[in-house]
Amino acid sequence: MTDAVCARGFRALRARDTFAHMAPTSRVRTLPLHTALAALLLAAPACFVFNRGSKASPPPAVDVAEGEIALTVTNHNYLDVVVYVLHDGLQTRVGTVTGSSSAMFFLPARLLGQGREIRLLGDAIGNDAYASTDILVVQRGQYIEWTLETDLRRSSVGVF
Repeated sequence: MTDAVCARGFRALRARDTFAHMAPTSRVRTLPLHTALAALLLAAPACFVFNRGSKASPPPAVDVAEGEIALTVTNHNYLDVVVYVLHDGLQTRVGTVTGSSSAMFFLPARLLGQGREIRLLGDAIGNDAYASTDILVVQRGQYIEWTLETDLRRSSVGVF
């Protein structure tokens, strides 16, 4: 059978043709450890030299005028919601957020009142459901994110 296999161009497997008996045809030269360490120590300072430690602050996401407070309202409800700010015993309409969308409003500083305390009220159009927040104390440079859920009573607010 060995002769028949050799006649077709295939070589018969012999005992010495295992990986343990094969000799390497070429050796890969490895860099000595001290050479690699020297190359690393020479290349590392270049990262600092070319970067120069520039720490420019990123531009703000939204350009807010001085004294104004940004209010972002995300409406997950299917109804349009009218947004009001309650301040100093007054109710001031801010705007409308359509259903399943979001809107950004800029509150003038006069709406913050003396103690910089406000409450937000969201009144659904075509329904008697509403959402209101607790008292929010907003300082300069902060912004408000209000998320209105499908059930307006489960809405959440954050001052950042």
